[in-house]
Amino acid sequence: MNLAPLTKSIRLRLLLWLAFLFVCILTGFGVTAYQFQRITRLREIDDEFEQRVAALSADARKSLPLDSLPDAPPPAEDSGHRLPSEPGVPEVNPRGRTIHLSVETQRLIDEWDTNGFYFAFWSQDGDLLKKSVNAPAGLKLPEHLLPDTVFRVRARGDFREAFHFTEMGECALVGRNIAADLAAMHRFALLLAAVGAAVLALGLGGSGWLVSRALRPVEKISDAARRIAGGKLSERINVAETDSELGQLANTLNSTFARLDTAFARQRQFTAVAAHELRTPVSVMLTHTQNGMAGGCVNEEHREAFEACLRAAQRMRRLIETLLALSRLDAGQETVRRIPFDLSRTARDCVDLVRPLADERGVKMFTEFSPLEIFGDSERLAQVVTNLLANAIQYNKPNGEVRVKLERQNNLAELAVSDNGTGIPAEDLPRIFERFYRADKSRSTGGLGLGLAISKAIVEAHGGTIEVSSNVDAGTTFTVRLPVA
Repeated sequence: MNLAPLTKSIRLRLLLWLAFLFVCILTGFGVTAYQFQRITRLREIDDEFEQRVAALSADARKSLPLDSLPDAPPPAEDSGHRLPSEPGVPEVNPRGRTIHLSVETQRLIDEWDTNGFYFAFWSQDGDLLKKSVNAPAGLKLPEHLLPDTVFRVRARGDFREAFHFTEMGECALVGRNIAADLAAMHRFALLLAAVGAAVLALGLGGSGWLVSRALRPVEKISDAARRIAGGKLSERINVAETDSELGQLANTLNSTFARLDTAFARQRQFTAVAAHELRTPVSVMLTHTQNGMAGGCVNEEHREAFEACLRAAQRMRRLIETLLALSRLDAGQETVRRIPFDLSRTARDCVDLVRPLADERGVKMFTEFSPLEIFGDSERLAQVVTNLLANAIQYNKPNGEVRVKLERQNNLAELAVSDNGTGIPAEDLPRIFERFYRADKSRSTGGLGLGLAISKAIVEAHGGTIEVSSNVDAGTTFTVRLPVA
């Protein structure tokens, strides 16, 4: 599949550029919004941590030394942490350090809530003095760089923890599981992606509509130019917005097309008038030349002169008749009959007509015909086939070959005339159907340079096409396609 036309499409390139801009803008907005939401939520969590760490550190500072405590029975062994029964009675640590949580701190850190905050407190020697029941396993003392006492935060998987080293080197840590917060952030990211995708689809749809609307005048200009190039010189570009840049361009092109139409009309008129006016004097020349040759008192020298004049007059008459036919075809005045006939029979008659010329030049002819009925003028199309066959024979090499093939391709009758002659150079192919143009000026054989031009006009008058492909020293193929009946 050839993707070159797609990559060169202005509409596609504009849409791709707009899609790229939309993706960049939406991605930037989505990432910024997500990061802002994430940073805001984490800052709120850290603020909660900081409040609790400060309360825990304050309670540690207020704890009394062991020797200042009142006599009390030693605590019973307990595998878990228990809250003091009375807020005013401190808890005694087995290592001799008393950690007492105030009522306010206990409200901030509800250690019996498994989804709530947990805490831990280490001595300056790194010994764990106190921790909550819901503290996760593997809780370790954070690294400490003396004399760093700044409030810091660390993350361990789904756990986020804040800690603070006091002036005495003791560490207070508070944390909690933020899996629910992370899940909420993930849902927010998905929501942003969904909204971004919807906005992208809506934006591309609107952009496609705007681009199509903006390029509609260009399509009108292209369609009109295509019809004008096909021969409809009276076509004009119809653009409503005449004040826009494209409207001004359309007006300029319309003016150019009008001048071209006028110039071609004058050319056709001149050709038709000149050809018509030349017919009478050429006919007089032919008549007098033929009468002079018929006289009995003409010597050999005079006869040669009469014959040269006769050949020149006949050549002029063929040129005039061809120019008149082209003028009528250009103006749509040439009568083209629309009757059904078998194109294979017409092509076979043309082959029989030119076979003596092929035999004279030693060219072999091969035919492959399938019966095909089409609507059209058999005489005019016979003129086309005869001209193509004559060219294939005339510009062939000695003992060359000419192949004629007629077959049906879908709803078209395809006639191909191929030779293995000298071929046509690539730079001459685009101009091969121009009037009075010869690909090889050195091999002129008396032709007018109008045969292919009139063949093209006849084929197009039948609603068909004619194409040529050629390789130098390999041969040429002319292909005529006509609608079948």
